[in-house]
Amino acid sequence: KKSQFTTLKHSRMTALLERLHSKHNSSRSWQETSKVVRQAMEKRGVSNTAGHQLLLNSVETLQRALKVSSLPSMTDRLESIARQNMLGSHLSPSRTECYITSDMFYVEVHLDKAGKLVDVKVAHHGENPVVRGGLMWLLWIFSEHLKGLVNLYKLPGDNKLKTKMYLALQSLELDLTKMMHMFRIATNANTVETILHGSVGLLTARSGGHLVSLQCYVSPNDIFEEGTGAQLNYTDVNSVSMSVTVEGTTSVYKLPIAPLITGSHPVDKKGTPSFSSVTKSNCVDLPACFFLKMNRLMPFSLSYIKKMGGTTGIPVFETTPTLFPLYDLIIKSQLHEEGEASLPALTKSMLFYASLPGQQHCYFLNGDAPVQDGRSLQGAYVSKIPFRHPAQVPALLDIIRHQAAYNTLIGSCVKKTYVKEDTSGLLQFEVCPLTDSSFSVSFQHPVNESLVCVVMEVIDSRQVACKLYKGLSDALICTDDFITKVVQRCMSIPVTMRAIRRKAETIQADTPALSLIAETVAIMVKKNLPPTGSPGYMGMGTGPDGSNPMGLPGLNSGSNNVSETSFLILKKYEYIINVQLFYILHFYCHIFLLLDKCMSFL
Repeated sequence: KKSQFTTLKHSRMTALLERLHSKHNSSRSWQETSKVVRQAMEKRGVSNTAGHQLLLNSVETLQRALKVSSLPSMTDRLESIARQNMLGSHLSPSRTECYITSDMFYVEVHLDKAGKLVDVKVAHHGENPVVRGGLMWLLWIFSEHLKGLVNLYKLPGDNKLKTKMYLALQSLELDLTKMMHMFRIATNANTVETILHGSVGLLTARSGGHLVSLQCYVSPNDIFEEGTGAQLNYTDVNSVSMSVTVEGTTSVYKLPIAPLITGSHPVDKKGTPSFSSVTKSNCVDLPACFFLKMNRLMPFSLSYIKKMGGTTGIPVFETTPTLFPLYDLIIKSQLHEEGEASLPALTKSMLFYASLPGQQHCYFLNGDAPVQDGRSLQGAYVSKIPFRHPAQVPALLDIIRHQAAYNTLIGSCVKKTYVKEDTSGLLQFEVCPLTDSSFSVSFQHPVNESLVCVVMEVIDSRQVACKLYKGLSDALICTDDFITKVVQRCMSIPVTMRAIRRKAETIQADTPALSLIAETVAIMVKKNLPPTGSPGYMGMGTGPDGSNPMGLPGLNSGSNNVSETSFLILKKYEYIINVQLFYILHFYCHIFLLLDKCMSFL
């Protein structure tokens, strides 16, 4: 029996191989092979597509690679795209018009006899078809538009309810568009100013399946042509843009189904419009609300999440979100990490390097430092923000811009650059959060061996206040105003730290007496000298009774003949020192004069 089974199995294998050989030897043209593949694709049932997403993605990739060069191949491709999006399709008798349909919209694609595009029309439920020329110059873009249209109507309820939700979205789009135009007319703003300061940012109208988009923040690195805004880098990680849509919710909200802006005259110089009151005639209760959908996940601190919820009266999250250290989220976002996967080895050490012209920096992001109640600064990724009235959008954008500015500054330290820790001249910096809108950058004084600190307070997306803290005996580095101007221009911590050090080196080179001044101030601080009646600084010079409180020889000798060269030095550097330091230098000119006399005597 075993031998008989083996013989039967061998015979079946032989027959199968003979069939394969016969098929291989039979000549078949490419056209016939293509036809067989197309027929196999036609047999795929719609009900099976959900379980074969990987296969569908592979088919779509192959279709993008195939060249469409005739009318039949174009219509086949359009029908295939419709099937992939669970849509119906049919051809006109002339086969030059392809109709892609659903319950809520349909698309007309008009072709010539060579299969080239003539025009595309989109009609939503109850509307006339609108020409969308160029909607499918690239077929894969056309496929994206169809997916967008399908997603637009993924709403709860029947067709009548979906139509009301679409009318609400359409009314919102009209109001937001009018708000942008009123701002630009009132302020004469260019593109960049509209993005950074506009009430709704820079609005791009809905086209086909692409929703209305609002761009509300760009960092200085995003702008290619400063001032003109002719070219912008929309893909930069620090660029913030979002789509405007309507989605179903578990709660019922009153949404407008007609535009709410009355008139075309703003109420102030910023282009703020006036809105009509919410009534039963212009609003309806719907199990949905509007959403600003972030084009990429954006880290927000917990306090900013609460601010957005307080602005709209709708919680950003339906359930309490899982919180993480905000700096971890910013790092992951900057490194293009997605989701909540474990941090890569690079971020676990929180050490990052920046290679700048003439300088090498190492940054330690101390995101675990306690801020409030012994806890570190906490936050979460936000993907979408709910709201229900167009007047709420400007306030939401201000909060988003504020967080984006903070994220940009912290993210400027996060680089994939690697520098050896034993590199000569490597400068060390520590960035530590203070509040949800401020942080400190600590580093060694460029002149003295002491620690100095710059505190940066992000007031809003347009203002960053900086304050330099140093010891009383430390040499002058630069002014707070200088740091503020650099930060607001570049929004980069490494660039600002480089500018501070270069400024300090310049001052040190120009004023060789700084180290002497530092020693003098250190003596004064140590002795804690009280002020006297003289015009000297903190008791320097003779007292009211002619005494010498510091015990320095020659101070009360009555000699006031400071050399002309000494006064020239004082006048040369008077513009970079304050009045107190001027008096200190004046005092030391007496000392230099005494030393000169002693040397000449010897």
